Amino acid sequence: MNMSVPAISDVRVRIPLYAKHRGGAATPFTALLFAAFAALLPAACGRSVESRLEAAPTDRLTVLEGATMGGRYTVKLVDLAPALAASDLHDEIEAALRRINDSMSTFVDDSELMRFNRSTSTDWMAASPALVEVTAEAQRVSALTDGAFDVTVGPLVNLWGFGPDLRPEAVPAAADIEAAHERVGFRLLETRDEPPALRKHRPDIYVDLSAIAAGYAADVLSALLDARGVKNYVVDVTGELRVLGHNPQGQPWAIAVERPVPEVRSAERVLQIDGAGVATSGDYRNWFEVDGRRYSHIIDPRTARPVSHGLAAVTIVAPTAMRADALATGLMVLGPEAGYELAAREGIAALFIVREGRGFTERATPAVGAYAR
Repeated sequence: MNMSVPAISDVRVRIPLYAKHRGGAATPFTALLFAAFAALLPAACGRSVESRLEAAPTDRLTVLEGATMGGRYTVKLVDLAPALAASDLHDEIEAALRRINDSMSTFVDDSELMRFNRSTSTDWMAASPALVEVTAEAQRVSALTDGAFDVTVGPLVNLWGFGPDLRPEAVPAAADIEAAHERVGFRLLETRDEPPALRKHRPDIYVDLSAIAAGYAADVLSALLDARGVKNYVVDVTGELRVLGHNPQGQPWAIAVERPVPEVRSAERVLQIDGAGVATSGDYRNWFEVDGRRYSHIIDPRTARPVSHGLAAVTIVAPTAMRADALATGLMVLGPEAGYELAAREGIAALFIVREGRGFTERATPAVGAYAR
């Protein structure tokens, strides 16, 4: 593969990460690392704010970064207008991310979402427009994927040891799996736009937005930058991207999709992105093994068990990072055949990396062609 790109600093390698949230608990997220390209990046310089500011060789690049949602966020800006102080923009970004986390995190006990989860009422419960918007989008992707994506899957994720509790390193008992499965199903959850509210159809369902909230956060930061007149940026929130415009060299941003090999971080393919969201889901860094069998953290809400197909990772390019985030998980659950068929039929740009023997094969939907280098 030709890895020569106009600006190596904007190439990023995507890896699924089992990240730590507030309080030290773990949950599946996706992250971006500079990986093998780190040595080629310009050193940090310039004035310091809470985030780090970096200068590209052309002095046109500003980088703001910090901690959020158990991982990191990075915002790369090209040609920041003199009227926009980086420190002020950083404060706006931090405030926006705090609002989202305090609303949608399952690791903040008094978050809006956790108050809904603790409630045993099956009546409508008032919710913020943002929480309803994200939940409604999750429900749309659930319907599209026939339940392969499901934000009520939390009881199963926890039971299999991939939630806040420690990994059990053992397969749960069949009776426990069945009991948890009864609490799972996207049709047990309902949203309402006016007035904004959520409703359970079973009092003990548990909603976890981890597979969509980071994408939403990237979209919120994108909207913030748009409102400030920023024309060229990459927003990365724990690995979910929104990309607009060009890099400091005037070329489309180059996004590298990682080859799904746990021990080695290398690029499988480079995509050129402008005006879209990008997300990846994979099963190759977060799993446990019992009696020679590998159990992935990707749980199929329909079967109540970890997926067992050969799909190692799937990358989605979509109009929003929120939709890309949810679709990546849903298609990862569906697998290399059903997932590809759905993506191709719906015109979704999806890159599937499938295990074959001791190597991998790549299968891209026709829509990926618009982003190919």
